[in-house]
Amino acid sequence: KTAIENQMNKRDKIVDVVETRKTMETIFQAFGQITTFVSAIGGISMLVAGVSILNIMMMSVTERIKEIGIMRSIGAQRKEVMSMFLYEALILGVVGSLIGGIMSLLGGYAISSVMLQTTKYLFVSSSLIHIVYGMSFGIVISLICGIYPAWRAAHLNPIDALRHE
Repeated sequence: KTAIENQMNKRDKIVDVVETRKTMETIFQAFGQITTFVSAIGGISMLVAGVSILNIMMMSVTERIKEIGIMRSIGAQRKEVMSMFLYEALILGVVGSLIGGIMSLLGGYAISSVMLQTTKYLFVSSSLIHIVYGMSFGIVISLICGIYPAWRAAHLNPIDALRHE
């Protein structure tokens, strides 16, 4: 670097030589920090969504205690009651993940078109796979958060559930 600067600065003009490697390292470091920040926000959002799904499922169990008691008293098995609530959590997860995936595509399209003036990088498989990963993670989180309410519904005593007001 200094040899190049000495060779170039023999004339009237002073030339600064900058290595592109240093510039690229700075850019990659900045993008790494942005990625970490966005991932942290996504993780917090996923935690909040999981707690919300857990709350919704617990409310669903509480509101349907009498219905669960009737189902159990006429012969529904615990695993059937549990699977009913797990399917409900699965539906919540799939719908939420589909909405999130569509919003991610629209947001990525808007950001790419504004910042890069092109959207050709958005529709490549390496970019789209992250949306699929996020959607899958959302579905798994909703199922995990639905396990306890489903277990609680399946283990209700039918007699106590029928007495519940």
